[in-house]
Order: sequence, then C-alpha cells, then structure tokens
Amino acid sequence: MTGAPIRLAVVGLGKIAHDQHLPAIAANPGFDLAATVSPHHGGVAGTPHFPSLGDLLAVGPAIDAVVLCTPPQVRYDLAAQALARGLHVFLEKPPGATVAEVAALSNQAQASGVTLFAGWHSRFAPGVEPAREWLAGKRLDRVAIVWREDVRVWHPGQAWIWEPGGLGVFDPGINALSIATHILPHAFFLTAATLSIPANRAAPIAADLVFRDTAGTAITMDLDFRQTGPQSWDITVDTDGGTLTLSSGGAVLHLPDATIAHDEREYPGLYARFVDLIRDRRSEVDTRPLQLVADAFLRGRQQIVEAFDD
Repeated sequence: MTGAPIRLAVVGLGKIAHDQHLPAIAANPGFDLAATVSPHHGGVAGTPHFPSLGDLLAVGPAIDAVVLCTPPQVRYDLAAQALARGLHVFLEKPPGATVAEVAALSNQAQASGVTLFAGWHSRFAPGVEPAREWLAGKRLDRVAIVWREDVRVWHPGQAWIWEPGGLGVFDPGINALSIATHILPHAFFLTAATLSIPANRAAPIAADLVFRDTAGTAITMDLDFRQTGPQSWDITVDTDGGTLTLSSGGAVLHLPDATIAHDEREYPGLYARFVDLIRDRRSEVDTRPLQLVADAFLRGRQQIVEAFDD
C-alpha cells in the first residue's frame, strides 16, 4: 500500500461502530479518522464531530471516504449524498433496506468512479476461506445452518431492528447467508419459509427456511433471536469427503482430519479490503445475501407469535 492515509468519516456511532469499526480503523495505517457523525451519540476525543453528514460536508474537514454504520432504513440517502460528492462509501451490513436501492447506489458509484463496498464482515472470519477451498469440487449431500442468539445481548435497545427494513432475526441471519453464498460451490434459492413475528413487532424473531441449490442439495436454516446461554452460529455441510462444520460464526473450522481456529479478525480484514478497493478504484457489492432475505419475506409464510419486549 502506498500514498497518504485515506481520510475517513464514520457516520453512526452505535454499538457496532464502537465495538468494531473504530478499533479497526485505529489499527490500520491506511486510514486517518478525520470526523465522526451522529445526531444521538457523542464523538471521539480529539476528532471533529458533527450532528449530520450534511453538516460535515458543509463545514467540516476534508474527507475521502465515509463508513455508514447507521440503521439500514436511512442508509440510502446518506450513501447517495456521499457518492455525489465523490466520496468512497463503506456500507455496514446489510447494505440497505432493499435490494433495488443497493443496485441504484452501485450504479451511482460506477458513474462517479468511486468505490462502493458492501462489507460482509462474517466472510472475513478465519475459517471461511479454508472452508470454501475445501468444499470446492465436492458433492454436497446436506447443509444445515443454525444461527441462534440473544437479541437482548447483541442489540440492546435497538428499536430499529424490529421495524420494516430492520430485518429482525435476519440481521444476524444474513451473516450466515453471507458465509453460505461465499463457501458453497453452487447457487441456491429459497423453496419454503416460516417467519415468526411477535404480535407487537413488524419483523420476525425466528425463522425456519428451506433452500435448494442448483445441484439439488437441500439447505435448511434455523434462526432464532430468543436463545439464552451459549449462542449458536454453526454451518454443517455433509459431503462425499466427510463433514465440514463452521462454528462460532466462522471462527472455528472442523474438517474430517483437522480443526482450524484463529483469533477473530473480521473487521481488520474488512478495512484491509476497503483500502485495496479504494487504491484500485474498484467496487465490491454482492447483494446475494440480501436477495435471499428479501425472498424469505416474499415467499415465506408469516405466523404471529407472542409479543416480545426488550
């Protein structure tokens, strides 16, 4: 990597920004945190802070790129505003509230000659790429995805996640789909789904889904936001060469003759990729995980379950 550090602004300073983005930026010499933006949270000591992206662009320091860590429902307008100013844009997952708006942003970025990066962080878990390599060329017999976590632990007080466009249990579930679309050798599509929606919410708290790949392999997916105690983030693939299991969200890979486990490096990996994309003037916008979620809402059967309160 060569050249001066990329001057970066982080827009949205909720839990994910503080837990993951800000430490990864600080550790990457390719970036300089030039500003932060949030109407609801304070900034970072020593860094200019603004209540809106418009305020930053009007009177703030010069920047080269923005990272959007806002809820997905408001992300399109912010991204479009940044792209119109010739800024590179990093979209936290999911990249938008709809597939069509992400496609529109991709077209805008291409026309502007800047980078748009849809950051699927789970693809940078240490077991994911070795899993993809091991599965290449194998016959798949069955795939089972179990992604269960406690929403009160991971999304405390985040009311947006229960609103239309917030995805509900698909907010974590889309991480599993981002891995599956990357490691499985064949494209796959939804054949059936049941979405469990609390009586007082607009988004599902649990879902059971069935997919089929183009080779005829069945893929099942079990999502639940109500799991307490140990959390479950597992993908199991039965093949003609034995069984592969990705656990702990992709951090640990179990193969028939080996186990691979490394320290978590998802967000450092994302920012290393973002640097490379900007330097090369390329975009990376994969909407397949979001499309599969949209298909679940399109084709899935909805059932109302008991009310849920944080």
